[in-house]
Amino acid sequence: MATQLEARHVLEFAYTRSTGPVLGEFFAGLRDRRVRGVRAEDGRVLVPPQEYDPVSSNPISELVDVSSEGTVETWAWNPSPRPGQPLDRPFAWVQVRLDGADTSLLHALDVPSPDDASVGQRVRIRWADETVGHIDDIACFEPATSGAPATSGAPAPGEAPSVPPPSDNGVVPIVTTPIRIDVTYRPGVTEEPFLIGTTRRQLLGRRCSNCSKVYLPPRGNCSMCGAPFTDEIIEVAHKGSLVTWAVVNVNFAGRVVDLPYVTAEVLLDGSDLTTQFLLQDCPLQDVRVGMRLRAVWKDGELEPTLSNVSHVVPIDEPDTPAEQLREYV
Repeated sequence: MATQLEARHVLEFAYTRSTGPVLGEFFAGLRDRRVRGVRAEDGRVLVPPQEYDPVSSNPISELVDVSSEGTVETWAWNPSPRPGQPLDRPFAWVQVRLDGADTSLLHALDVPSPDDASVGQRVRIRWADETVGHIDDIACFEPATSGAPATSGAPAPGEAPSVPPPSDNGVVPIVTTPIRIDVTYRPGVTEEPFLIGTTRRQLLGRRCSNCSKVYLPPRGNCSMCGAPFTDEIIEVAHKGSLVTWAVVNVNFAGRVVDLPYVTAEVLLDGSDLTTQFLLQDCPLQDVRVGMRLRAVWKDGELEPTLSNVSHVVPIDEPDTPAEQLREYV
């Protein structure tokens, strides 16, 4: 059966980290339109700086100013830039060893075609119009022999490297970087019947051809023995037993549930693999291994997704003995 389903998934969040004294100085330097590295124990200057020596693992902290001009050590052409990349037109990814540094810095080189990029090429930093203490303060690299005026402290061709004096604003203590993964998912012949089944409020698993375990959701191969699944589609019950759970105290984007709430790993009757659901209508003090639960489906027309089961709730049935569930933890 040819796969017909397709879904776009976007995972996006702002990653915030404290910088510490070494990286804080590096980002402060970028804000001041200057590049700073750190000297390793063997004398090499590392750019970007590291907090620990790559050979001995000892802390290192001696900061060194380097030039905003350097040499391309390797490159790769990017014909189709993705959202969030440095340039919105085709460009070259380059590893540039800045003058005064012994390691290379990865960034974009703004050239019109791959014919304009080469190993050994001299390039310089093009600074962002506004610098704030982030790697994006380096807008990109540009050819150092382009004939255009040097930008924001970069040396003109033939001139000695120079760096501007530091500001009095101190280190940059916090850096926030947007993280985004954009994926188009197309299920295979094993997963597609399961997804279509959820639109009919069915939970359809598959049986391993070797160990006979029933998986819900099904996978490409059995994670226990590695064998493929049979063509047999098995409808799994809408009720099962709680195997383990976690109490969640922070909501995340796209889910607004009264806090705290419980996310539960449930072994549905007829399945040999737990499935994760939101547990509702149960006080925290009553949640326990083995309690019996029932799936609650969303109302209305359904899309092909397991989230059609909005949550699970307790039912009035005797608990499953915990020892019978131990192998599924």
